[in-house]
Amino acid sequence: MRPVRTAFAAALLGMLTLAGCGQSTAPATPDAATTSPAPAGFPVTVEAANGSIAIAKKPERIISLSPTATETLFAIGAGPLVVAVDDQSNYPAEAPKSDLSGFKPNAEAIIAQKPDLVVLSNDIDDIVAKLTKVNVPVLLEPAATQLDEAYDQITDLGAATGTGAKADEVVTGMKKQIDELVSAAPKDKKLTFYHELDTTPYSVTSTTFLGQIYGLFGLTNIADKAPEAAGGYPKLSAEFVAQADPDLVFLADTKCCAQSKDTLAKRPGWSKLSAIKNDKVIALDDDIASRWGPRVLDLAQQVGDAVQQAATD
Repeated sequence: MRPVRTAFAAALLGMLTLAGCGQSTAPATPDAATTSPAPAGFPVTVEAANGSIAIAKKPERIISLSPTATETLFAIGAGPLVVAVDDQSNYPAEAPKSDLSGFKPNAEAIIAQKPDLVVLSNDIDDIVAKLTKVNVPVLLEPAATQLDEAYDQITDLGAATGTGAKADEVVTGMKKQIDELVSAAPKDKKLTFYHELDTTPYSVTSTTFLGQIYGLFGLTNIADKAPEAAGGYPKLSAEFVAQADPDLVFLADTKCCAQSKDTLAKRPGWSKLSAIKNDKVIALDDDIASRWGPRVLDLAQQVGDAVQQAATD
């Protein structure tokens, strides 16, 4: 969700209400000149999934319990402010990895790090309320369901960390490059595809974030016709995939489950799949294919390249 900023300059002018957001700021006091002013852009209020979150000053001790948020914070120049990240945050390499968990958050362990901002993607065990109770600002930024939400979250983190200009630059660059990739992709061949989440195999429909990325390139998702596709992540049968015979197969289980064109060919009925015979099995990085931060651009690049290759063969 988009941030609502309270400008320091506006506070000095004695503005009581910021247009459009209904936020009040106190007028300058007579001794304001003797106090240390907040950095430009602070205080700030960010509209996150857990409501309007007020951040009084630029954070200096950020904890990220979301791999996507970690990638974003470093991409927008807020990396030096991050003191700890969760045990699943493996990118970039310099992120200060810890034993903190985003899946089983421990309020005491988080508070012990003395954070002045915590970013997470799931409110498990009421962790947001527990941290808020001890006056720790928390931004809940859940998994994006569309690209605009991913862009907004980058903007949120930029506003919350005083790196708004860099965040805007990142978003603008992502939009521009994705638009270029989509414009360059031929869409007249009506290519079909299958995206594999794991070896079960679970897939994604066009209603999901990933499905929408593929849809930008004019691809037809075989999972949309699965019997139980309503939830967005249907469990497909080997027979279903074999019968659909997709032109392209994208594997998002290469790191977790060591899947490849060769392993797929050993599955019952899959050795004759067009994607396997024509060498159109694309190995994705599991992490990139499961996160919605700046590296979405890398995923779009791989999809675009695959479409280009398939259309020219």
